[in-house]
Parts: sequence; structure tokens; C-alpha cells
Amino acid sequence: MNACDAADGGSPSQVASALVDRRGAVVGWSRAAERLVQRPAAEILGRSVLRLLADPDAVPAGGLPDSGTARLRCGSGKIVTVRYRVDGLQNPSLSLILAVAAGQASESEWDAALSRALLAQHRVGFVLRDTDLAVVRTNLARGAFAGPPLPVGSRLSDVMQAADAAGVEARLRGVLETGVPLAASEQRVRSARPPYGEWSLSVSAVRTEDARGRPTGVAVLFTDATEHWQAERRRELRHRASAGIGGTLDINRTAQEIVDTLVPDFADLAWVDLADAVSTGDEPPKTFGGGDLHLRRTAARSAGGPWPPGLLQPGAPVPAFPDLPMVRELQDGRTIVVDRKALEQGLRDPAHLRLAVPEVGHSMIAAPLFARGLVLGLVAAWRTGRPEPFDEEDAVLLTEIAAHSALGVDNARRYTREHRAAVTLQRRLLPQAVTSTRVMEAAGAYVPASGGAEIGGDWFDAIELPSLRTALVVGDVTGHGLHATATMGRLRTAVQTLADLELAPDELLTHLDDLVSRLAVETEPVQRDVVGATCLVAVHDPVAGRCTMAAAGHPPPLLALPNGGVAPVTMQPGPPLGVGGLPFEATTIDVPSNSVLALYTDGLLQRYGTDIDASTRELAELLARTHSLGEDAAAIAQTLMVGSAARPSRDDAAVLVARFSALETDSVAEWEFPADPRAVASAREAATDKLAEWGLEANAFVTELIVSELVTNAVRYAGGPVGLRLIRDEVLFCEVTDPSNTQPRMRRARTGDEGGRGLFLVAQLSRRWGSRYGQTGKTIWVEQELLV
Repeated sequence: MNACDAADGGSPSQVASALVDRRGAVVGWSRAAERLVQRPAAEILGRSVLRLLADPDAVPAGGLPDSGTARLRCGSGKIVTVRYRVDGLQNPSLSLILAVAAGQASESEWDAALSRALLAQHRVGFVLRDTDLAVVRTNLARGAFAGPPLPVGSRLSDVMQAADAAGVEARLRGVLETGVPLAASEQRVRSARPPYGEWSLSVSAVRTEDARGRPTGVAVLFTDATEHWQAERRRELRHRASAGIGGTLDINRTAQEIVDTLVPDFADLAWVDLADAVSTGDEPPKTFGGGDLHLRRTAARSAGGPWPPGLLQPGAPVPAFPDLPMVRELQDGRTIVVDRKALEQGLRDPAHLRLAVPEVGHSMIAAPLFARGLVLGLVAAWRTGRPEPFDEEDAVLLTEIAAHSALGVDNARRYTREHRAAVTLQRRLLPQAVTSTRVMEAAGAYVPASGGAEIGGDWFDAIELPSLRTALVVGDVTGHGLHATATMGRLRTAVQTLADLELAPDELLTHLDDLVSRLAVETEPVQRDVVGATCLVAVHDPVAGRCTMAAAGHPPPLLALPNGGVAPVTMQPGPPLGVGGLPFEATTIDVPSNSVLALYTDGLLQRYGTDIDASTRELAELLARTHSLGEDAAAIAQTLMVGSAARPSRDDAAVLVARFSALETDSVAEWEFPADPRAVASAREAATDKLAEWGLEANAFVTELIVSELVTNAVRYAGGPVGLRLIRDEVLFCEVTDPSNTQPRMRRARTGDEGGRGLFLVAQLSRRWGSRYGQTGKTIWVEQELLV
């Protein structure tokens, strides 16, 4: 293509040259000149160079200047504008004229101007790299940007850390190979030599090519976005701290959330030290100055993996501090930034330094956890791997995070205190875990919801009744919190009172249902709908070898028989307590010796899964395994509770396990007499003979008086038949049964009264006495100490 064609849109690419003598005649004509004006050498040589001009008459009187522009007429008659320059040679009779098309000259000047502009300014980084990605030209050679200088000939790995250099080189290599430009790509780089630091760059790159389109390297432009990146990183850290710290009411978890937020984005190592009092829910003591600050390492995290063994370990107490200005600043609520040297000069104690200063730590920042006028502890962080120290902006950021974290820690502390008080109250309201008699061993277990996060109203009770009978009770109050615990305490007290009256389980639940209904009326209107409970009452009679039970909206118990079979007891459950208007039905089952009855709340089933039937089967299988091993009641209860630990529940759980034993056959004696006054003597004689057989002659006189009085009253006022039963255990029980439902009562006889002293005499001669009702009639029982 020639310059004349370029006038129609072409682009010449060579410099034309001509030799001219003193007369102005052309004596040398290059091939580029032939192409420029479409005139061969034969046509031009020997002729005046001025004849090439399109306007020869416009030539100044002094001739053409040494450089400038000229319009030449091409061989085709077209006009081409050129830029030329005249250079003298060693031969003074000759001159060299160099010319290029004006468009080509302008492009070259623009290229030069652009190159000078890029290399002269300092706000936009410019690096021209060859095909090996070595620096050819750059405006960073003298360290115009922050970071190490970039000398000509250097490679990326010479100034960047290896990982960063590999990433950048891969991107530039892709531009060089594909020709696809890289536009505004964010790249974080860390310097491999002083000044050390980390920067964020916005990088753009294009491939450079020669005149034939062959790649010659990569031109890289970038701007320093470090300030924006750091601001964005701090904003994200603030957001993450706000969203991720204080979401729970667990002190240790909140402390761990703090260090997890700071590492690795803010620091390489971080820990939280809390006052010992905070961990137990109490307010920390106010301290000022050095000494033992009663702090304990609560949480720690290292970006490099496990916590370094040389540093103070989580759970360990923090050593005493000397009275230093930095300690007082923290106690005043201010954040401090110190370097390694300052900390070493302050602490001085080598042992303390080893626990407080990482091996390669160079900069530390610490902020107090200050909330509601109390210093709850402190959060400290170190930089070890990253070279830049903490600065004032980091201090402001940590101060904000510490202030937010302190509120989370204090909320957890206050909750811990209230929860501890509620749990203590509830556990004080529960009975002792193990109840043991000659014929039954009972053990209970209770766990709050979610591993201790919530308390509720689940309870269990084993109430010893006269004549070796025992009432087994489990219940579940609706809701959680102190109100549920308080309601549980009231219901448990009511159950114990009603059980002492020896009411049948279904009748006991009827009275308890009335009580819950009254409690609902006493409650605030907005809470009346949530006042309620479920309950299961079972009464074990070892003499009969039976257990009578009734349920109010409660799951049935599991019965494990001596032969290994385990199944829920088939019974008709009544409505939950507080519903009212519906009856409760009692169920009686045989409980052979060495059988186990497990009573539980629905919270235990929820810990085995959401499917109630599947959870019941799993619980039954576990009961069967532990029963077959001959475990005692306490071990079985603990196994049933621990066996569900893998599935935490939002409800608390209680379980009561009872293992039954049989009475010895010769420990019970029973007789039946007609309603005849002569039967009184027969009853006395039968009782004394039996006591003599048992070797209890010392109890014979008192027992004879008691039997005589009770049988006499039965014959006189109730009719027959009259039953007499003696039960020998650690105490002696005497029972008289008659068909009357009249409640016996003790009264104080006046001096002139002939009667009315019988029950008074019985009460004085026995340890305790009472009565209970059956389906027909009543039983008066008397309990005596064994006399030996």
C-alpha cells in the first residue's frame, strides 16, 4: 500500500528517504520513496526535488525549511501530505531528506506523547512487560507507589509473595496468549521485600503487538484500591460482628464467636479473657491497677491451626499483671495498641511473656469488654504472619466490635445468673434421685431443654405410703421458665398431699384437675390458655403384687418383665389437667418380682426423634437391653436419659424407673372375722400367735391393744366381715378392714365419757396411723416400731 492509497483510507508503514545535492537535484531515491509518491527512481533522479511539490510557486524565497509538512503530487496525480526532516551528512554536498505520510507521523507523535504521559504520572501505575513478563518500562521504578520499587528487568516473583505472584502471572499470561484484555480485575498482593504490606489493586492489561501482529508483551495499568478495600473489609467485619456475636445466651460460645470473627480477617491470633465471676453469672469486681485481676482464658483462635502450646491455654487463669499504664487504660475502657518491644519492656517477667507473646508476634491490640459500667474482661489480638502493624483505624474498629461483644457477653452473664437461680429452684423442688424400700428401688433423672438452655416444669416423685405401698408420679407442666417451675412446685406439693390421703390414682387426678383449673383462674388472662399439665400416677402394692395407675394426657409407662419382654402399658389416658369435665380411668397390672416400670415425660421421647411411635420403640429396646444386664434403677434411668443425648430437644425431660421386689411369703399374715363381739378375742389371739412366730413378742402387748380396739370398733359400727392383716418389715403394720365408708376420727373424751378413747389410745401407742378407702369399705392402718 502507498501513501496515495492511504489518502483513500490506507496506512503506510515505512519512512521514505532521498539524497539531494547542493543544487536540489535528487541523487538518491529509496524504494519507500517510490511507494510513497508512486514515482520510480528513473523518473526522479537528476531532477529538482521541488518538482515533486504540488504547489511549487508556494515555496518561500529562502527555500523549504529543514522540517515541516509538504504536499506532494503522486504519479497518479493525487496529492499526499507528508511530514519531513532534512539531516546533514558528513559529505557537505549532500543532504538526507526523511519523510513519512502526515497521518503516520501524527500517530507516532501520539504514541510518544501517550508513553511520556503514562510514565510521568504517579496516580495510575503503568508497567510494560515483554513476553517473559519481565519489566521493560514502568513508572514504578523509583517507588512512586506504596510498596517496593519495580526495577526494569524484574519479575513478579521478585517483589511479590510467591502465591500472589503466581496468581497475577497466570492472568497476564492468559492476556499474552489469547489477546483478550483484562479489565479492572481486583488483585490483592503482599510484598516480598521492604516495605512490607498488603495492597489491593485494580488491574487492567492488554497485549502489545508489532507491525505484523506478533505479540511483544503486555501493557499493564492499575490503580491502588487499598484504601477502599480496607474500608470495605472493615465494614464487612463490622457487619459480621453485629450478626455473628451475641446470638446465643451462652457465655463461652459468645466469647468464641468474638475470636472467630477477628481471625483471620483482622488478626492472626486472638483470645478473650473473662473475669471468673462473669462465667458464673455474677458481676465482676471493680479493680484498678495491677495484681491478680481474676481473669481466665475463655476462648482463643489461631489462623495457623491449633492454638500454640506455648501461649496461655483456654481455661487457664491469667497471671497477675504489674501496675502498668496500659493496664489502667484498659480498666478505663480504652483500646491500646502496642508493639512487641513495648510489651516486653512492660511485663519483664520471662514466664509471663512466654504465655502472652507469640513467637513471631510483632503488633498487639487489646480492647476491654465494657458494659453497663463493668469491665467483664478483654479481647486481645496479635499479628504474626501479616507484616503491617495495627493502626488507629484498627483500634477504632476493635473498639466498636468490643462494645457490641460486651453487650452480648453481659446478656449471657445475666441469663446465666437467672438460669442458675431457676435451675437451683427447680432441683430443690425435685425429690432425691433415688428412693429405696424393701420391696422397690426407684430412681429418677431430669435434664433441662437443649442441654441446659431452658428450664421447664417436668418433675418426678416417689412417695412412700403406708403398708410398703409407693406412689410413682411423673408430670409435665405446660411452658418453660420460672412460671412453669413455680407451677410444678405447687402441683408436686398437691400430689404429695393427696397421696398421703391414700386416694386412688384416678381420684387423685380428679382433685389435681380441679387445682389446675383454679390456678388458671388465678393467672393473668393472657396466660390462662397456657396453664396446664399432664401427669401419670401409679400406686404399687407389694402385698398384692400389683400396680394401679391413671394418666392425665400423659404417655403410658413401659413395663419390662423378668422374661425380657418390654411394652407400653395398655391404659386409657384421660384429658390433660385443667381441661375438666372428663373422668380418669384406672388400670391395674401385675408387676412380678424383678420387673421394671419406666415412667417418663414426652420430652424424653422427643430426644429420640420426632416420630413418637418410633421413639417409644427405641426407648423400649434400650430399656430391654439395660434390664437384661441387671442394672439397678439409677443406672437404667441414667442410660435412658443419656441414650438420647445425641438428639437435643427444645423440651426438658424427666424419667422415673422403679424395680420391684417381692415380699417374703411369711412376712404377711391375713385373717377374716365375722361381725361378732367374740371375734375380738379371736383376732387378739391370732395376732399374738403370729408375733410369737415372728419372734416379736415385745410388740405383742401393744399390738393386742391396737387389734382389740380397731376390731371392736369395726364389729360395733361397721359390720362384717372384718379383715385383719399384719405386715412385717423394718416396721410392723397392722391393718383392719371393714365394709363401712365412715371416716374414723380421733376425738378427746371428757372425764365422764365411757367411750371415745380408742383411736386416741391407738395414736399414742403407734408411730403413725391412718385410713384409706377401697372400692368397698375402708382400711385403718397402724404403724409400730419393732421392739427387740
